[in-house]
Amino acid sequence: MSAEVRASHADRDRVVDALSVAAGDGRLTAAELDERVEAALTARTVGELAVLTADLPAEAGTRAKDLVRIEQQGGSAERGDGWVVPRHLVIESAWGDVTLDFTRAVIGHGTLHVDLDMQGGTLRLVTRPGVVVDTDSLALDYAKIKSRPSGPADAPVVLRVELAGRKSFGRIVAGPRRRRLFGGSREQG
Repeated sequence: MSAEVRASHADRDRVVDALSVAAGDGRLTAAELDERVEAALTARTVGELAVLTADLPAEAGTRAKDLVRIEQQGGSAERGDGWVVPRHLVIESAWGDVTLDFTRAVIGHGTLHVDLDMQGGTLRLVTRPGVVVDTDSLALDYAKIKSRPSGPADAPVVLRVELAGRKSFGRIVAGPRRRRLFGGSREQG
């Protein structure tokens, strides 16, 4: 679902419920709860709602799946605002691009195992502080990796993305979204 899709009353209610559970668990102070509930009740899009729970573990209704697959021939696949990060992701792609944007993803556990079988194209991992990409178990054939840190080296790790498998031709780009000099943002790479 696109982040620009208008939020429904049910969408807002689900976020308010998740915030209430997080406050009951001691993850939010009373002041943070009040601030976020007010923002949820006035949110216009699902993207605005996703931001309010992005730093909280996935709760019932948004539980992470154990396994998700992305299979494609050409074209592109993207996971963006508000996507629930699974525990295990299998990517099989030939001559297409895959983008995994973690900036506003729902992260409910500490590790994402990615089994990669990708020929050509670009794998983009858009990170935020606390998201670390590990490529030690990845075999490269005529491919290259470009990686930039997304925050201070001492930032607590929220998610470790472990890439394993094979990347033939093309590239892997990992790091924060680059900013333009005159406002806005653009894809990295």
